Amino acid sequence: MDAVKNQPLAGSSLSGSYTRDLDHLAKAVVRARVLVDQALAHIKKISSTETGLSAALLDEQQLVSYEISFCVADLSAIEALLNYTQQVLERDELSGWVACQFGSEALKAVASRLLARPADYGLTLSSICECFETFDNTGIGAHYLSAKMMAALGRQLIDREGDFLPSNLDSEKELIRDTFRRFATDVVMPLAEEIHRQDADIPESILQPLREMGCFGISIPERFDGLQPDAGDDSLYMILVTEELSRGSLGAAGSLITRPEILARALMKGGTDAQRQKWLPQIASGETLCGIALTEPDYGSDLASAKLKATKTEGGWLLNGSKTWCTFAGAASVLLTLARTGTEAYGYKGLSFFLVEKPRTYGHELNVVQDGGGKLSGKSIPTLGYRGMHSFDLFFEDYFVADANVVGEEAGIGKGFYYAMAGLTGGRIQTSARAAGVMQAASEQAIAYAKERKVFKQPVADYQLTLVKLSRMVTTLLASRQFSYAVAREVDAGGGKMEASLVKLFACRAAEWVTREALQIHGGMGYAEEVPVSRYFVDARVLSIFEGAEETLALKVISRELIANA
Repeated sequence: MDAVKNQPLAGSSLSGSYTRDLDHLAKAVVRARVLVDQALAHIKKISSTETGLSAALLDEQQLVSYEISFCVADLSAIEALLNYTQQVLERDELSGWVACQFGSEALKAVASRLLARPADYGLTLSSICECFETFDNTGIGAHYLSAKMMAALGRQLIDREGDFLPSNLDSEKELIRDTFRRFATDVVMPLAEEIHRQDADIPESILQPLREMGCFGISIPERFDGLQPDAGDDSLYMILVTEELSRGSLGAAGSLITRPEILARALMKGGTDAQRQKWLPQIASGETLCGIALTEPDYGSDLASAKLKATKTEGGWLLNGSKTWCTFAGAASVLLTLARTGTEAYGYKGLSFFLVEKPRTYGHELNVVQDGGGKLSGKSIPTLGYRGMHSFDLFFEDYFVADANVVGEEAGIGKGFYYAMAGLTGGRIQTSARAAGVMQAASEQAIAYAKERKVFKQPVADYQLTLVKLSRMVTTLLASRQFSYAVAREVDAGGGKMEASLVKLFACRAAEWVTREALQIHGGMGYAEEVPVSRYFVDARVLSIFEGAEETLALKVISRELIANA
């Protein structure tokens, strides 16, 4: 059949064959979308009462809601990669091969989830089989997922030495990417291992050059001394910088602009003009480093349950309570802090955002005493990875915050949760970029080691299984990257809030798997701290937890919106 062809060769003219295969793949995604939509409609029906969706009934569908979120994530990743491939296929035919392999494998993953429990999705076994058999009958999946083809793609990708496919970026963004890539390679990577092993502070030798490069102003409009165009958002700048710095080190560089991103978006959403004029230039310059204090010990990602109490006093508010997992809290001079100002004991209403000022401290403890007796203390939490920025437990005791530091001032009282969501949308896209950076570093290290290391008198890279592993790792990375680019464009256009959670869900799970495979290719050396891949593995594990845990995103954000709109 037309879809089944000989193994592509470098330089061959196969774009027409790829176009046919990609067309079949795109049609298969459309059919799968229809099936998933039917499942969502079923879940909506059985989870609704006369007054609408029932939270209690939805909780009875947690497993299928969780799994269907991953189905939609996989399909969305295929679509993003297909759109990219259409733009670059004539320039680089390998993109077609990559898309066909990733798409075929991702479709099989979707089918497996649905086939595991058809009745729970309101589907029949025959309807699922019929949906995917049309694609199976083309022979495309069997061809691209054969051991021979996957190993051959792995060999082609190895030979590209890290620049796997064209970036499809304009010249300005190429320059940005290349500049930060060089910085990550020349400055961050030589320091990353020591910072990780010693759990040390991020040194000024990293921070100061990044200030000079405008790194902290990537998400801040030009009118506030940032690099973001005043005419409209261009989140790709942030994505590119984050990815390259994360390639150098997630904990020592890649996450440095996450907090400025969240704070800037929250201030742009709800801050007063005076607050923006005061804080955004400071943040953009890197003069003021910031932290984000949302999570509390007993509630994790459930922000609606936040208990940190803000009590009105003359000229401001007194904060009492605790926060946890406040990353960079020691080095930060301002903490964007969510606190309960209303009388409600629970719920989104009654939460407000405060700009909590504090002196910068170093090390793993902080202890601030205000002139009026207010206290802010904290200790860093020992972690497997993600070291350098230090994540703190914080304790507030009558800590005073002036009225001028309530985000939005009087008009912002009770609106903190909504400002937090505006900030977290950008933070979640950025987390997908962090995941891509870690995957890129892990893939590069795995390729280098596989080419160098000999086992049974043969380079590891010459074994079929290694080549298959590498092809799957890199195709997953490339799909994740294009998915994040696509969502960034959606957000810039005024949408994409749910999609930001969706790409985080996909990319973070992907990073865990890719770094695991990279470690496995290293064998015993992969488990040694002296080898960077062990750091990539433990760093990647945190990605599915912060900025909204995987389960929270799947159940409370993604599936809920998908079901509501079914």
